[in-house]
Amino acid sequence: MPPTVYQSRSRTTRRRLLIGGAVVVLMLAGFVVGRMASEPSSAAATPETSVSAGPASAPPSVAAPSASAAPSAPPPPAAPVGTDAYQPIQAEAFADKNGIDVQDTEDAGGGQNVGWINNGDWLRYDQINFGDQPPVQFVARVAVAAQAPGRIEVRMDALDAAPLATLNTTNTGGWQNWRTDVTPMTAVTGVHTVFLTFGNDKPDDFVNVNYFQFTRGEPAS
Repeated sequence: MPPTVYQSRSRTTRRRLLIGGAVVVLMLAGFVVGRMASEPSSAAATPETSVSAGPASAPPSVAAPSASAAPSAPPPPAAPVGTDAYQPIQAEAFADKNGIDVQDTEDAGGGQNVGWINNGDWLRYDQINFGDQPPVQFVARVAVAAQAPGRIEVRMDALDAAPLATLNTTNTGGWQNWRTDVTPMTAVTGVHTVFLTFGNDKPDDFVNVNYFQFTRGEPAS
């Protein structure tokens, strides 16, 4: 059956509506695209300064300057070894002896002296320090009542060593009448054991000794 006039008009109307709708959609799409192109991109916006949510970092710690150590003082000089040979050495301060005894003295300053000294007797003194400069004299404080002369000999480190000094004793007027006698001495340095050996020509006591010392020059009387 051939189409009616009504059906032909209906198709034509629908076709026009579809075409019109498509045009409207295209126009709307163009409008949206234009608006999007005209607005600034959010990426171009000026970024805000980001603030860290964490606590502000503390300034780097600076170690307190250590107190500068004061320069260490030099160690004190070592104490001299032994007994100073150049100071009076009390005769009774011996380390060992043979045939000698000790008594109170009437010499100036008091104290004691050694006595009852006879031929072959001896006294020993340990660690007598002569230092680096040698002595030139042996000095002894003596008292003599014997008429016969005697001698005091100074030996180093052994009883049978050669004497470095020999002091001849003579009468002083009594066993407590004191006199300072002096004799030259062979040079010696360093620390030594000192022996005083005694000799005379008669088997009698012949000398008392209060103290002795060594000197590098003239001794005080």
